Amino acid sequence: MTIDSHQHFWHYEPVKHSWIDDNMATIRKDFLPNDLKKVYEENSIDGCVAVQADQTLEETDFLLDLAKQNNFIKGVVGWADLRSETIDSVLEKYSNDKNLKGWRHVVQGEADHNFLLRPDFLRGISKLEKYDHTYDILVFPHQLGSVLEFVKKFPNQRFVIDHIAKPYIKDGFYDGWAALMKEIGKQENVYCKLSGMITEADYKLWTSEQLQPYMHLVLESFGSERIMFGSDWPVCLVAGNYGQVKSIVTHFIATLSSQDQEMIMGGNAQAFYNL
Repeated sequence: MTIDSHQHFWHYEPVKHSWIDDNMATIRKDFLPNDLKKVYEENSIDGCVAVQADQTLEETDFLLDLAKQNNFIKGVVGWADLRSETIDSVLEKYSNDKNLKGWRHVVQGEADHNFLLRPDFLRGISKLEKYDHTYDILVFPHQLGSVLEFVKKFPNQRFVIDHIAKPYIKDGFYDGWAALMKEIGKQENVYCKLSGMITEADYKLWTSEQLQPYMHLVLESFGSERIMFGSDWPVCLVAGNYGQVKSIVTHFIATLSSQDQEMIMGGNAQAFYNL
C-alpha cells in the first residue's frame, strides 16, 4: 500500500488557523476527506495518517470522527495536553479507539527551546508506551539539541520527526541541522518523514535539486527502514501540487531497491503507526 504519512483536515476558522498567514492565503478554506479522496485517486495513494493542526481535544475527536466515516484514513495523530496532571485518564479514554495511533504537540511554536525537556512534558511522554502510542516531533532546527536529549530518555518509545525538522532550505542553511539530524538518526527508535520540504524552500522558486542534499542526509542518517513519505496536504498547496510533492520523493528513491521504495512509500508508515 502507498500511504501518505502526514496530512491535515480542517473547517477553516480565521482565529483558530491564524498561523495561515497572507502568504498562505490559498489554503484559507475548508479541506475535508472528499477533497483529498479525489487527489488520492489521481495520485494512486491508498490511505493516510491524519495529523492534528489545532491543539484541542475537540480536534482529536474531529479527526477520529472523520476516520470512522472514511476507510482511507488509516490512523489519527491527535493532540492532548501531555503536561496535564490528568493525562492518564485522557490516554485511557482514547486507548479504546483503534484509529488513534499517536500524539503531537506544536513544539515549534513554543518559546522555550527546551520545551520537550520540561518535567511535566516528560512525565506525559513516559505514559505513551503503555498504550503503544507514537509521538510526532514537530520542531525547528534550533530545537534539535533538545530533541536529541529527549529521544535518548525514552529508548522504547516510537518517535517520528515531522517535515525533516523544517531546515531553512530557502536560506540554504544546512550544516547545523545536518550535524544534529545525524546524531538523532543514531537512535533506532526515531523515524523521519520526508514531508513539508517545499514549504521550507521559496514557495515560487524551489527546485527538486535544492532539496536533494537534505533528503540524502535523512536517508543516510535514518536508513530506508526509518523514513516515510508524507505530503503535508493541504499546507503543501501553497508551494506546489500533490503530484509534485509525491514525485520529489519517488524520483529521489528511484535508484533504491523495490523493497526499500515500498517501505518508504507505505510499509514504514504501516509498521510505525500500526495501521
